[in-house]
Amino acid sequence: MDSKNIYITNCLSEDSETVINGKGQNIIPPPEKEPLWKGFISKFKDPLIIVLLVVFIFSVGVSIYEILNLGKGYEVLLEPMGVLIAMFLATGVGFVFEVKADKEFDILNKVKDTRPVKVLRKIKHNDGSVSVEVKEIPKSDVVVGDVVRLESGDEVPADGNIIEAMHLTVDESIFTGEPYADKSVERQENSEAAYPSNFLLRGATVIEGNAVMKVSACGMNTEEGKGIAKVQEGSEVKTPLNQQLDRLGKMISVASFIIGVLIVVVRLIYFFYEITDLEDIINDQAKFVDAIEYILHSIMIAVTLIVVAVPEGLPMSITVSLAMSMRKMLKENNLVRKLHACETMGAATVICTDKTGTLTKNKMTVIEHLFFGDTPKELIAKSIAVNSTADITEEEDGSVRRIGNPTECALLMWIKNEGFDYKKLRAETVIKEQHPFSTMTKYMETISDDGHVFIKGASEILLDKCSNIAGGWTKEQIFEKLHSYQAKAMRTLGFAIDDTFIGIVGIADPIRDDVAEAIHICRDNAGVRVIIVTGDTPGTAKEIGRQIGLIKEGEEGSSITGSEFAALSDEEALRLLANKGEGCIKIISRARPENKARLVTLLQKNGEVVAVTGDGTNDAPALSKAQVGLSMGDGTARAKEASDITIIDNSFSSINKAILWGRSLYMNIRRFIIFQTTINVCACLIVLFGAFTGKESPLNVTQMLWVNLIMDTFAAMALSSLPADKNVLNDSPRNPKSNIINMKMGLTIVSFGLIFFAALCYCWLNFSHDLFFTIFVSIQFWNIFNARYYNTKASVIQDIVNIFTDRKTLRENTSISFVLIASVIIIGQILIVTFGGKMFEINRPLTFNEWVNILLYTSPILIVPDFYRFIINKINK
Repeated sequence: MDSKNIYITNCLSEDSETVINGKGQNIIPPPEKEPLWKGFISKFKDPLIIVLLVVFIFSVGVSIYEILNLGKGYEVLLEPMGVLIAMFLATGVGFVFEVKADKEFDILNKVKDTRPVKVLRKIKHNDGSVSVEVKEIPKSDVVVGDVVRLESGDEVPADGNIIEAMHLTVDESIFTGEPYADKSVERQENSEAAYPSNFLLRGATVIEGNAVMKVSACGMNTEEGKGIAKVQEGSEVKTPLNQQLDRLGKMISVASFIIGVLIVVVRLIYFFYEITDLEDIINDQAKFVDAIEYILHSIMIAVTLIVVAVPEGLPMSITVSLAMSMRKMLKENNLVRKLHACETMGAATVICTDKTGTLTKNKMTVIEHLFFGDTPKELIAKSIAVNSTADITEEEDGSVRRIGNPTECALLMWIKNEGFDYKKLRAETVIKEQHPFSTMTKYMETISDDGHVFIKGASEILLDKCSNIAGGWTKEQIFEKLHSYQAKAMRTLGFAIDDTFIGIVGIADPIRDDVAEAIHICRDNAGVRVIIVTGDTPGTAKEIGRQIGLIKEGEEGSSITGSEFAALSDEEALRLLANKGEGCIKIISRARPENKARLVTLLQKNGEVVAVTGDGTNDAPALSKAQVGLSMGDGTARAKEASDITIIDNSFSSINKAILWGRSLYMNIRRFIIFQTTINVCACLIVLFGAFTGKESPLNVTQMLWVNLIMDTFAAMALSSLPADKNVLNDSPRNPKSNIINMKMGLTIVSFGLIFFAALCYCWLNFSHDLFFTIFVSIQFWNIFNARYYNTKASVIQDIVNIFTDRKTLRENTSISFVLIASVIIIGQILIVTFGGKMFEINRPLTFNEWVNILLYTSPILIVPDFYRFIINKINK
């Protein structure tokens, strides 16, 4: 047995002998899924659903009282049944959409733990001798102490230390962002490196060379496993919309309770004021019963008002809005897994973005090249084609697959784009001798049968090795050029043919074509802060930051390494992150998974709404903790599992589209709240008017269900069908602590509610209930157009003008779906009035003239505000 084998044998620990039959030690189990019934029940934690539950209980109580004491029929149970239906629709739609999305993600995220792994293990024989044998076992059965053989293309099965390596290059991009990292037995001291040079990570891939490693950690104890553990911790931070709906639910509850109590108190004061002899009521049983009934009736009126005040259709409408936006975002390359993420992206104040694969193409490319003298291009191409072991193949879908060393693949792509067929050049050349690249020589050499000697490698090594430099260049000139490439975070490579140095290239992972503009829109227009968090070197990270316009040339103080960030106390880090002006943190390089997750947590403590983008396993903990996690379409299964949205085309510009849709969705939700709460204010005033005048409500239970549930759902669908408003990308992110109903909305709701109430009181006193019902619905029909144009620079009049003057703007701002869905409300009303009969307590269908008159008389609800909008927009323009 030679010395090398003796060393490897000695590395085999007792662990590998004692657990030789151990099974399943090297498994990272998928997150434990919540049972479906628990997932459905969790939907009832929504603040508005809780309010509906309370209303449902009150409504059931009132209905039972009316059946038992007032002699009413069982039809009074329709109202609580309507509230119950509203709850189950609101919770059920969201639940179904999320379960469907989960199933799609499960297909993407199947983990393969049965891949075979070659391990060296001690085998004790009957005669007492010990030998080392290579055994092929499932990846899941690898244990601590195992010695594993790795070859080019193998995936590292567990964490471990290198005990033997030959020209080893590893793809660690899913951990550090680096598509390749040179590894060796010796530990290279580098304070900037995220992981030691003699350490291999579970999930990394061997690009070239071979190695033997000793396993130091398996399963959940590996760096990948620790990251998954952090992913499973998740985030307990509520989304901005949920926080605002919390406040809205409390506001509605408190306001309706106060008004309900006031009703009871005022009616009791009025009752006792009218009483001349209280003792007479106490002694007279009949009068006493009448007094008790009066008090109970007052309480019932108060409860009715509470029921009317609560917007039963709001949770359902928000869910419908989210679901419709989910489908629209898919067309913009945003695959949404969790409904809340549709809107939360619009509230994001900070985006922490990975570099590799998000800002860059994750494809090493020749960026710069310089060849000296008159060396023929064909000979340069032949040198690259022959002196390489990489390959590129074209798939059926037209995409290019790169096989082998990323640097060599970049060179092959370059000569391919220059019009050379590298496979043909290889086929025409007979290789006599080839010496692969090694960390010792730092170059690769190939000798062909025609006598040519092709060399590529570190330029400084080749310059010392070569006797001549083509084109009369000097070493000093070449080094100056090399330094200019390296200053731009390029990996440089030199070339020599037949003892003559002929040229250099600069290779890098280029930024995506649309990233610089997308960063500008995101940061400067939309006001969303961008922080690059990457495992790459500080130099590379800064250069990428400069290229995309995130930092200026020579800007200092905006970059920090992961180790420097880890050394800061929470108080120091919070103060540093709170700075948004000059010198604020824009880049964290050499970041480890725990650095990213901590960054997200600290930003959230500072009141930020955080979105995190990433494609690697290293990004998963931060993706999980953020309010919105954005994984890339070609990212790892772990990243997708931890995310809320997957950016299918990997483009940062698609993130801007997600912000655009999120903000537009939030505005549509506010428009719907204006629409519905105006109805509720009006309905509450009608209940109060009836309570104090002794008049019966002009709307029965089934009519109120049509108004509060069905009509509101169509209204939500109509408003959700509106195109995204590009102007929202010029606004700053909203304050997450703000109320969803602001002062302007509040004034709009109250003023229109009072106008509608006054108009309806007149109709109540002068028209039949049949006409009143249709007038009420017609007013809401016109008002949906007011809600549609709320906070826009458009109007119905302007849209009509645009038909003749600016059809492009008309197409951008108009939704045919909105008009069609809104029309369903009127069509539904016609069907109800014509055929609803007994169910809706309609005495007779309306005539054509009555329909025309109603629509004409109620149309000023739209015409007057729209004329005002048109004039104001013209003045402001």
